[in-house]
Amino acid sequence: MATTYTQAPDTNKPPATSSLPLLTPTSTNGTMPDPPPAIMPYSCQPCSRKKIRCDKSIPACSSCRRAEAEARCAYLAPPPRRRKRQLSGIGNGDGSGGSDATTREKLERYERILVEQGLLSPQEVGEMTTTTTAATTMAGSGGGGGAGGQAKGMQTPVSMLEIDPEASRTGKVVAGHGKSRYMNSSLWRSLEDDDMPVMSEGEEEEEEEEDGGEGEEGDLLTGAFMGRQRSLVWYHPTYAQALGLWETHVDKVEPLCKVLHVPTTRQMVEVVAQQAGLASKAEECLLFAIYHFAVYAMTETECLEQLGQSKATALQGYHFATKQALVNASFLKNTELPILQALVLLLISCRQSYDPHVFWILTGITVRIAQRMGLHRDGEALGLPPFDVQMKRRVFYQVVALDSMASRMTGTGIGIRPDSWDTKPPWNVDDAQIWPGMTEVPEEPKAATEMIYVLSRACVGKFFQKSGRGTPAQQLQGREEVDAGIREAEDEVENEFIRYCDVMDPLHFLTMVAARSAITNMRMRTTLPKYKWKTATDMERRDFFFLAQKILDTDISACQHSSLKKFQWHVSVFFVWGSWDSMIFTLTSLRKPEIFSEAETDAAWSRVEQIYANHSKELLVSMQALQVAIGRITLKAWDVRARGGMAEPLFITSLRASPKVNPMARTMSYDSGAMALGSTVDSMSPMGFANGSGAVSGELGAGMGFEYGNDVNNVEGTDWLFWDQLIQDYQAKGG
Repeated sequence: MATTYTQAPDTNKPPATSSLPLLTPTSTNGTMPDPPPAIMPYSCQPCSRKKIRCDKSIPACSSCRRAEAEARCAYLAPPPRRRKRQLSGIGNGDGSGGSDATTREKLERYERILVEQGLLSPQEVGEMTTTTTAATTMAGSGGGGGAGGQAKGMQTPVSMLEIDPEASRTGKVVAGHGKSRYMNSSLWRSLEDDDMPVMSEGEEEEEEEEDGGEGEEGDLLTGAFMGRQRSLVWYHPTYAQALGLWETHVDKVEPLCKVLHVPTTRQMVEVVAQQAGLASKAEECLLFAIYHFAVYAMTETECLEQLGQSKATALQGYHFATKQALVNASFLKNTELPILQALVLLLISCRQSYDPHVFWILTGITVRIAQRMGLHRDGEALGLPPFDVQMKRRVFYQVVALDSMASRMTGTGIGIRPDSWDTKPPWNVDDAQIWPGMTEVPEEPKAATEMIYVLSRACVGKFFQKSGRGTPAQQLQGREEVDAGIREAEDEVENEFIRYCDVMDPLHFLTMVAARSAITNMRMRTTLPKYKWKTATDMERRDFFFLAQKILDTDISACQHSSLKKFQWHVSVFFVWGSWDSMIFTLTSLRKPEIFSEAETDAAWSRVEQIYANHSKELLVSMQALQVAIGRITLKAWDVRARGGMAEPLFITSLRASPKVNPMARTMSYDSGAMALGSTVDSMSPMGFANGSGAVSGELGAGMGFEYGNDVNNVEGTDWLFWDQLIQDYQAKGG
């Protein structure tokens, strides 16, 4: 029976964008013919729309027959593929030499990237550029002579940002036992494979701790997704306790973060403390975050006196209440500023207890919430009221700092890019100078205000922002520009902030210590390329070593200063900018101590011992991945010193007794006195934290955006890619 194909009825017309007709089979005598043996080369329209498998049979596919929709089964040939557009810039075709100029620009860019990644030396760049330029000039256009000279004198742009878009391809994957982890943080790139814990070391233990520590409380995101609503009226403290916790927060916490407006928040605390049922969900979030942070900043004795319970118990209760309040307020989709403030305060206070990877995810969520609220765009440019502008600036600067630090904690090196936001630093004004409903921008005094610590950090951050933002041509080029930038940053910090500091004021003293340590770390950063290219002389190595010692001295003096006791929650971790950098370089230098005198080596080891004593909770108890790597480097350096018959100090004994740092300890009997240093730290990790022992999460600057090392512009950003070669040299020479 003959079969022909005619155009389908109007009800199945193809879209106007196609001129191809729909085809349905009919026979010459008007009856439906038997299906031909052939099949169509493409799916029918109903199957394509439903995205299901089509057997392409004629007159109707099996899917349409099963659905009793044979009448709708029609085949429409797909439109032809679009032709690929030819890449532009390959050649001008007019003899103007445009293609040569484009090629030279690309070549210079690729060479610059290779230099930045340590795959090409500046000397090789100069030689290749000279040869390429000469060949291009002989070939041709007469207009390319100047480019060669410029390329020959090209200087590598200096970027101090941790999140470098050009370095995003230099990460590595650590794999083992069926697991893998991406590493691209600057600090992690500095560690050798044998110093870095393998995937099986500790992850199983961490999982066991997490399984045993969460209990019924669960993590923050699980509760948010499951939407469990619980009343928290019975979790509120008494009126006297609430006011005491509020005053503790104002005295010990708020000066270092400044995310609240104290007068307005005080009114809310006084009202809700008397009648907890009157609090809105947003207010309840903020209140419990304040209570939790206040307990975190208190000593054990203060907690017993004010609350009548241990610090661990109080932390556990207020930690649960804060998380539950966020879940009750649907924080993932709520855009009220108090909820974001509560989330920021919770993450800051939990930076030592959350698992680094969970913490990184939570900070990423915080960034997205802030962006959804528009905090990444400056409120003044958007026409917002002055009070809203100031408060949103304060919160956003802490949000970006959290994200930057979290990306380094996990080793991913992935965070918000500095060129994706334009929010200006907060105004240098006290809380008394701003209030809701104000219409005029407050006048900034030329004096120290409550914002001095936060603003001095942001001031130093501008230099790092300049060095890492934009294209390489916009970044600082060469040593001279870097030195000029450091002098400019130092002058601005000294003139705008330090000159107004009173050394008797603990906040001012902390500002001076942190700012001057930041300048020292800048100078230390500029000498790193010489170690990359092995051009540093012994004198330069000694100078660099003593800069690192100076930063460690700053950290030690801050930990021992009596006026900073109320900021102990912040000072007890590595808050000084460059502390981790200095610690690593000191330890690697002590593995090859030939260029130092015996007295200098002894003094350096004395500082290392003091650092371990001041930060025992972070370096000896935490045992997260970074601390394990630092511990292994410490043991290797001590093995060199022990050849002289030196007695082993207590912190070395503690490291040797750790199965994570020293795998041989797994087969040795446990010495109960080995962890004496770490055992003095009381457990204060609430239920629901990554571990229940109070272990620190292993943060890489530990200041949660308070210290310069984790500033809003990611101001630490020491280019640890240079450290790769340095540590590899030690390893290759038997270190």
